[in-house]
Amino acid sequence: MKLSTFSYPASHQPPIASPPLKDPARTLVILFGPSHLLDAPDPIRTVLAAYTGAAAIGCSSSGEIFGTQVQDDTLVVALLEFDSTTVRTASAHVTDPGHTFEAAQALAHHLIDPALRGVLVLSDGLGVNGSELIRGLNSVLPEEVVVTGGLAGDGDRFKRTWVIKDGLPVAGHVTAVGFYGPTVRLTHGSKGGWDLFGPERLITRSQGNVLYELNQKPALQLYKDYLGELASGLPGTALHFPLAIRQTQRDAKRLVRTILAVDESAQSLTFAGDMPEGAYAQFMRANFDRLIQGASDAATVAATPGTDSTPTLSIAISCVGRRLVLGERTEEEVEAAFDVLPKGTAQIGFYSYGEISPYSTGHCDLHNQTMTLTTISEAA
Repeated sequence: MKLSTFSYPASHQPPIASPPLKDPARTLVILFGPSHLLDAPDPIRTVLAAYTGAAAIGCSSSGEIFGTQVQDDTLVVALLEFDSTTVRTASAHVTDPGHTFEAAQALAHHLIDPALRGVLVLSDGLGVNGSELIRGLNSVLPEEVVVTGGLAGDGDRFKRTWVIKDGLPVAGHVTAVGFYGPTVRLTHGSKGGWDLFGPERLITRSQGNVLYELNQKPALQLYKDYLGELASGLPGTALHFPLAIRQTQRDAKRLVRTILAVDESAQSLTFAGDMPEGAYAQFMRANFDRLIQGASDAATVAATPGTDSTPTLSIAISCVGRRLVLGERTEEEVEAAFDVLPKGTAQIGFYSYGEISPYSTGHCDLHNQTMTLTTISEAA
């Protein structure tokens, strides 16, 4: 596999000079950039025109990752030219968040094949129900197919996001690329690093991703009691205090959920993923050193021993909430992850509105407030 990565200012036309591709059917372009490219897509057009016939996937970000740097208003690009792995893209239009499950199923049916080994999925970050996206993919794709990816970002604005479809940025879609053949190697790791605190409470009333009651008490008031003087900054201050949920109190698997909005009249909290009734929720708080260690732990899980001489791409997808919490220390989590990966690894990525990865193995999950890494390489 031949691998190249690039970074360009998004406000300029990138100076692309590329020789003809050896085999477009075995070539993949991955790119991430700011949301304003939805209105001014010429830099994207220029990059993809240089690699005519190649599969392309990408999305908007809340900050781009290039190597160990966290950037804004740039276009970061990876070009993968496989020796024997083939790639195929698919997309689905989500006309309404309530139709996400069906769109995800259609996407998965388009990609499924006995030779399919993995899927990288990128979704509109605002008009898609992330939990239903995962449920739809998992209902079609077998557990042995590795599924990772993320939800497109728009900084702290939460106004518009895009994904690449047919070479152009579009809103309201989910796109994915499938990897086919026995030689592709896909690994993944996803860790948080938040500290649990306070008692675990039963979700006694919820609807989808809206939480109304914990232990039969109004969720918003309970949340405010814990935040104290920070409650006046809701929902922004909620990024510092996500919730961990698990199905039973004996379940070791916890998923993190971030608050997106509050409703004073209903005393409810809206999260980036579903909050199922009967599950258990527990408050979490930021610990800077543990967040950075969490990024390193994710890379440790994703790293493949003995691949120092093999061209490898790491795709780092971290939650915008982590960036806002870490502030000036944000690059430390990217550096911590990159330092663990094998020598010769190149890295691009983005800050997202949600991360997609298996919790450990098997089917994928929707995560919030995690650092998720996917590595792509090819066996000789």
